[in-house]
Amino acid sequence: MLNQNLGQGRGVYISTYGCQMNVNDTERMLSLLEMVNFVPVESPDRADLIILNSCSVREKPVHKIHSEVGRYRELKEKNSSLKIGVGGCVAQQEKDKLLKDIPLLDFVFGTDAIDQLPELVARAYLSGEKQVSARFEHDRPYSVETMVRNPGISVFVNIMKGCDNFCTFCVVPYTRGRERSRDLSELVQDIRALTARGVKEVTLLGQNVNSYKSQGGENFAQLLKVIAEDTDIERIRYTTSHPKDFNQELVDISARYRSKICDYIHLPAQSGNSEVLQRMNRGYTREEYLDKVTMIRQGIPGVVLSTDLIVGFPGETEAQFEDTRTLVEQVRYDNIYAFNYSPRPFTKAARWPDQLPPEEKQRRLDILLKLQREIAFDLAKHDDGQVFDVLFERETDLKGQIQGRTTKNKIVFVDSDPTIIGQTLPVRILKAFPNVLRGEVMPSPSEVMA
Repeated sequence: MLNQNLGQGRGVYISTYGCQMNVNDTERMLSLLEMVNFVPVESPDRADLIILNSCSVREKPVHKIHSEVGRYRELKEKNSSLKIGVGGCVAQQEKDKLLKDIPLLDFVFGTDAIDQLPELVARAYLSGEKQVSARFEHDRPYSVETMVRNPGISVFVNIMKGCDNFCTFCVVPYTRGRERSRDLSELVQDIRALTARGVKEVTLLGQNVNSYKSQGGENFAQLLKVIAEDTDIERIRYTTSHPKDFNQELVDISARYRSKICDYIHLPAQSGNSEVLQRMNRGYTREEYLDKVTMIRQGIPGVVLSTDLIVGFPGETEAQFEDTRTLVEQVRYDNIYAFNYSPRPFTKAARWPDQLPPEEKQRRLDILLKLQREIAFDLAKHDDGQVFDVLFERETDLKGQIQGRTTKNKIVFVDSDPTIIGQTLPVRILKAFPNVLRGEVMPSPSEVMA
């Protein structure tokens, strides 16, 4: 039986980099470790347990792990009880190799082993031997409770894990496993519990949220409908959706429950060229993607769109890159997340011979980012003088300044006092920039009458 005083009040420090999934996983790790009396600390030099929660999608993650662990060598020499572990996608990908290549590490655990973290740490402390836990539990139902220590106003909620799409550039199916969805009733109970703790907004997370399918057969649109109708949550966001699974039903539900479902959709295109999309195994053409954009904008007028784009994919010609550039021109996204193609282990595209030189990939990326800056500044002009409902989330580092967000995922700063945190209030925009707005809270009717 696990010793509930395993941590003995010792400090735990978790270094996190990657997507929202990683951020959410870190919160879960800290919650589990607090249950066995570890105390979160703000710096590694105060910790007896250091965990690196890593991403392996776009960066050179193993190099980052080597570099960061190397910085802790002196801490380990001073503190013989210090244990260092690696979790997340890099751990799932590299497993035993990490322990072999980085002698300072004490344990490695994969994305399916987070709930076993206290037991893994206990074995590392008690046996003194290096530990590895990185097996996928494909046959086990995906059932978890959202663990948040101090939930605040907005919380991430995992609705599914893994991915079955096997895009040729993406390592996620190998690091997060096959798709598994949480049961709808469990999710509703989860969100009700969060709202009882003061949460106003949830962001539903999944590698491909709109392929969600509960044990009872409900799809993602039906999940949104149930959450909107059967919980008191004020706002619902979600990420990331896949264009091939975005259908009319999802548009109709989003429009019907627009008072709760935010009018911001992240719709990763990855490329604007149909031949490149086919090589990526994305499951749609340029024309089909643009049809989805039209469907969404007709069904939800005023909706904000963002996207992911990869430039310099193996074999991408100048003409094919031009199709991506014109896609950005045509759709006019409020925001794009564009990256140079980076070969990932285990993926098909990493083995293809027609890799582009780094300088050519960077040239294309610079062109795309310059175009997007021009579009974003032009779109921002339309927000000047507008009034948006803003859910206020926290104080900023500037005294007297409060930060919130619109339903379109724009960050808003106002001068006010902390009493407005947690409230949704109308704000007039005084100055608009791409994704960041400066505004003033509108007076209430009673204040106007006075």
